[in-house]
Amino acid sequence: MNEVADNRNLIDEYKGLSNEQVFDALNKKRNKLEVAIENVSHDFNMGSIVRTANSFNVSKVHIIGKKKYNRRGTMCTDKYLEIVYWKEIDDFVVDQRERGREIVAIENNVRGAEGLLNKKFVQKTTLLFGSEGEGISEALLNCSDDIRFIESFGSTRSVNVGVAAGIAMYQWVRQCVRV
Repeated sequence: MNEVADNRNLIDEYKGLSNEQVFDALNKKRNKLEVAIENVSHDFNMGSIVRTANSFNVSKVHIIGKKKYNRRGTMCTDKYLEIVYWKEIDDFVVDQRERGREIVAIENNVRGAEGLLNKKFVQKTTLLFGSEGEGISEALLNCSDDIRFIESFGSTRSVNVGVAAGIAMYQWVRQCVRV
């Protein structure tokens, strides 16, 4: 028999399935976590966040602002989760409020922000990330329910936004996912 190898970056359970079948299988066991990205300017960072969101099987990824991204950095993982585009901050916030979600901004340079290590997450959390240079807009920070920073123990004050997203998603998973 001449079988074609499935070279996609999938765990064995999903090898050989169509993209739609993988999406449907993941949908049956999605986490309640959602991730929002506001105007992240580098395709690598956006791709990294989407790929990590797939790894943690988040429910949705929200992209807020005018920036779309080059999907190559996701290694096709964007095909396995729902991505929603929002041109306007207000529309995103209305969606979050109507669905009873807590918006937790991860931002390292905001007065009053608290460390991520002490955060007690709720199931219906949306983690919010901004661009590395400008961060999360003031308008969206003002709509956030909580603002957290990732504690740094070295000389640099922050980590790459893609790394920050992975750390924050993992913190939520540690508290909210029962294996």
